[in-house]
Amino acid sequence: MKQDVLALAKELIARPSITPLDEGCQQLMADRLSECGFAIEPMIFADTTNVWARRGNTSPVFCFAGHTDVVPTGPVAQWHSAPFTPTVRDGMLYGRGAADMKGSLAAMIIATERFIKEYPDHQGSIAFLITSDEEGPFINGTPKVIETLEARNEKITWALVGEPSSTTHLGDVVKNGRRGSLTANITVKGIQGHVAYPHLALNPIHVMAPAINELVGITWDNGNQFFPPTSMQIANINGGTGASNVIPGTLEVMINFRYSTEVTAEQLIERLEAVLTKHGVDFSIDWVFNGLPFLTADGPLLTATLDAISEVCQRQAQALTTGGTSDGRFIAPTGAQVIELGPVNATIHKVNECVNVDDLEQLALVYQRLLEKLLCR
Repeated sequence: MKQDVLALAKELIARPSITPLDEGCQQLMADRLSECGFAIEPMIFADTTNVWARRGNTSPVFCFAGHTDVVPTGPVAQWHSAPFTPTVRDGMLYGRGAADMKGSLAAMIIATERFIKEYPDHQGSIAFLITSDEEGPFINGTPKVIETLEARNEKITWALVGEPSSTTHLGDVVKNGRRGSLTANITVKGIQGHVAYPHLALNPIHVMAPAINELVGITWDNGNQFFPPTSMQIANINGGTGASNVIPGTLEVMINFRYSTEVTAEQLIERLEAVLTKHGVDFSIDWVFNGLPFLTADGPLLTATLDAISEVCQRQAQALTTGGTSDGRFIAPTGAQVIELGPVNATIHKVNECVNVDDLEQLALVYQRLLEKLLCR
């Protein structure tokens, strides 16, 4: 039994499913879920493979959410073993996707199989929402599946996203929310000219500099008990022709907000554009909405998750909202409670990505215990 999670994780890692490829991972999972009584519904949008699997027709609906796609390997020569040849060494399973997040997927499947064997007549429904487009543009993956489910009023009650949330030990951190993400792609218009004749040109860098200085100094909000203050970061600045004697005609500035629930995207947009207007900047902005902030402050899902971790891992988990984004941001707006729980994230996206083999088994036990707490009659 202890090797079940490891064996399935190896099978998944061996498939080179770099975004948006799935390479049969979802079919492997679907075949096992089908044997447990799940109805399997492939959802393919453009280049992205998704699957919605559900066992049961009643509420509440507990959904495991995750992704089969992985990031590129990086320099293969720097790996201790081939990135898509799962290798166990010193108690660690190495391979691209081991921690992010094929280890979690394996634990989800094994936990579900064990739970259904013990409780075949469980309450409510169990579902899986799996995509191959989480690490990429995130256009044809979870958002499209959720859109489809919403159109037919099929609701998720509780969602567990298997992202690697742990920092030092399995279960030390549960993500019970995420900040919103908003990007401004700003084009500043000037007049190109010769640097020796600045009176005949208009340097957009000079025009934009005072506005940038003010934006950097703004306190957008003070955060709250769940979220740190909103952060604004300049991610890229690009201007000029490369020649030292040419004043550029345009400047491109990329700004990203990671924002709390204390402010809305509309308020951030209004404030930023007001600063640019105040400084006389001639600008246009392409706004990209990457995701709304979400929070599962309390309720059955978070309580059951913290209790399951305490019972299996013998530690008290912290509920945090730090870090980047996940597909949870597409599920939460439907009204679902959403948390993220997965293995230690120290090696994700790195060369020699790995996960502790014992942690995989413990994770499956936590997932199984969570199902018992929420769906046992």
